[in-house]
Amino acid sequence: MATRTDTRAPAPQASDSHDLIRVHGARVNNLKDVSVEIPKRRLTVFTGVSGSGKSSLVFSTIAAESQRMINGTYSAFVQGFMPTLARPEVDVLEGLTTAIIVDQQRLGADPRSTVGTVTDANAMLRILFSRLGEPHIGPPGAYAFNVPSVRASGAITVERGNKKTVKATFDRTGGMCPRCEGRGTVSDIDLTQLYDDSKSLSEGAFTIPGWKSDSQWTVQVYAQSGFVDPDKPIRRYTRKELQDFLYGEPVKVKVNGVNLTYEGLIPKIQKSFLSKDKEAMQPHIRAFVERAVTFTTCPECEGTRLSEGARSSKIDRVSIADACAMQISDLAAWVRGLDEPSVAPLLTALGGTLDSFVEIGLGYLSLDRPSGTLSGGEAQRVKMIRHLGSSLTDVTYVFDEPTIGLHPHDIQRMNGLLLRLRDKGNTVLVVEHKPETIVIADHIVDLGPGAGTAGGTVCFEGTVEGLRAGDTVTGRHFDDRAAVKKTVREPTGVLEIRGAHTHNLRDVDVDVPLGVLTVVTGVAGSGKSSLVHGSIPPGENVVSVDQGAIRGSRRSNPATYTGLLDPIRKAFAKANDVKPALFSANSEGACPGCNGAGVVYSDLAMMAGVASTCDECEGKRFQPAVLEYRFAGRDISEVLAMSVTEAEEFFGTGEGRVPAAHRVLGRLSDVGLGYLSLGQPLTTLSGGERQRLKLATHMAEKGGVYVLDEPTAGLHLADVQQLLGLLDRIVDSGTSVVVVEHHQAVMAHADWIIDLGPGAGHDGGRIVFEGTPADLVAGRATLTGEHLAAYVGA
Repeated sequence: MATRTDTRAPAPQASDSHDLIRVHGARVNNLKDVSVEIPKRRLTVFTGVSGSGKSSLVFSTIAAESQRMINGTYSAFVQGFMPTLARPEVDVLEGLTTAIIVDQQRLGADPRSTVGTVTDANAMLRILFSRLGEPHIGPPGAYAFNVPSVRASGAITVERGNKKTVKATFDRTGGMCPRCEGRGTVSDIDLTQLYDDSKSLSEGAFTIPGWKSDSQWTVQVYAQSGFVDPDKPIRRYTRKELQDFLYGEPVKVKVNGVNLTYEGLIPKIQKSFLSKDKEAMQPHIRAFVERAVTFTTCPECEGTRLSEGARSSKIDRVSIADACAMQISDLAAWVRGLDEPSVAPLLTALGGTLDSFVEIGLGYLSLDRPSGTLSGGEAQRVKMIRHLGSSLTDVTYVFDEPTIGLHPHDIQRMNGLLLRLRDKGNTVLVVEHKPETIVIADHIVDLGPGAGTAGGTVCFEGTVEGLRAGDTVTGRHFDDRAAVKKTVREPTGVLEIRGAHTHNLRDVDVDVPLGVLTVVTGVAGSGKSSLVHGSIPPGENVVSVDQGAIRGSRRSNPATYTGLLDPIRKAFAKANDVKPALFSANSEGACPGCNGAGVVYSDLAMMAGVASTCDECEGKRFQPAVLEYRFAGRDISEVLAMSVTEAEEFFGTGEGRVPAAHRVLGRLSDVGLGYLSLGQPLTTLSGGERQRLKLATHMAEKGGVYVLDEPTAGLHLADVQQLLGLLDRIVDSGTSVVVVEHHQAVMAHADWIIDLGPGAGHDGGRIVFEGTPADLVAGRATLTGEHLAAYVGA
């Protein structure tokens, strides 16, 4: 070993001076020429009220430019397969490093996507069973429920030199269950929901929405096909007629001189209804599908998705189906117990991945859990797994509220992971609202002062102590602590849940009080959502607001999503004696130059597309003739440019009074969205704004029980107080509210708390406390009790 004798300090290198990420003149979304300097290899937290511009600065500016520049290093051929990103609106961006984004985008809800398939765990398990499984059934694909078995034989022509026709056979063993095609469930259609068999087709036997027998082409195809008698009641069809009617193969028929395709009713319904995303359907169509179609566990594979061969191959009496059904913490222990030198590297890698699940607080999941059922917080932590053991350093990790969905007990573990990533020499940027995570920051950037157009500026940069002492909204509310209620409301009744056993619940019996604010809490994975969403009987009296993503394109906005545009269009139409469709940018009134989008998009293949304001309508989205029609002195584009607060005043009094529109605007104000403009695209809203927009929409539904799933997600400390006021108003109006929540302020404000635990997965699923917040704090018998007591200073 060489020894160093020179003890002088090394001369400073020019490269050492690049220790800052510099942003100058950022103008993305609502940012107003923002300039900040972010230290590298430090943990920087971005705070501010929901909609203040945090995500615009961190994700849409810094992370987006980093990804765009990395994509630019690939060949044009490869870039053609990558998402195309435009350069953010910013004057200077210096000192960027490779950005790894860990956001809250839900994982794909494809029926065949599971926790195991979205991570590398399933792939490694399949290799393990293909090497050690007895009896041996084939390569890794033989254990994959996404790979069907294929057999083929015949003549093929090989085009090489003299063409030669040769006989060939092809055989591939897959692990897919042939009955359910790897989905684990099979659908069964209730024929009584499709037609009234006491009537004939000409008497209107069909009860499917939109199928009218007098003029509907679809119905005429059946009536005039020649396969069935249109004047005979369906119950009197012969066996052949019924077979043709329900399962007939596609065939061309002539109806009123027009060639059309006849197809059996069952495949027709499967194509026209069941192949579509249920969430994207109109409410009455969705209600029909939920009535007519029942999903049951596949009787052939018993829900495992795998073929008989894949289930028969075992290691130590455990099949791959058994392994995927195990809780991950148990599966990790099983893998560690395998001693096979021939696959030692594989066992090490698989064990490391499974241990990462446990370390990150997801040990309660199983690999066969459908990925679409994970919450936003769980999805984000699943994405973190591949980065935990990474040897990469000098990387910028970007997190979007990593504490969402975490109990106060779990937040400490998440903080440790963030600090570990930083200590390996990485830059960690976190958008966060929780004080427990803000307090560990090396550097804080506070945006505001308000939301939307009232935000977009940097109010504070510095340390936690400086933030506390500063006069910003975040600083003033940083040490806010809600007090436990002195008096609680008396229940007006109870909602009985008996023998609940969804997922990890263990025959839970609980009475949920009605007429009060009930909070269901417990550590992540303890069974809260299973109890609330899986066991409270859904009915017309229950309104459920979950954390599912809002569906909508850049053409959708708060006015279209909430139904606000309908009464506004009718008011314009009535005042000007024209059709309401003229006042929709997606219908007859749309500008022909941009089809009502307001901008013209130029697709440049692997280069980022360019969006330029439409010259014809100047971004107003409507035809010039439509903009000449006025209501109370405003045209439709001026109304859509109003904020909710302005519009509430405009439609509330005087000649602009429209009570139906005013009611919707009042609900948007109640949830704290008064600053949003009515025509702002949904794609530009933050996560917290989307959650509250959904809540405002559901508040219109008449329900006796509201079930809310973490309504504080994405909410600033200052907004939580407003949310509590809204929940109080809903309860005082006579509606029962059940909230799944981790935020201590909401727990302290509750009338009744149901605490699940004591742990996650099979260590949870039991009720560990029922009572008032005061009793929970006094007893401190559960993890929630300890953290709530510390929060209120008891």
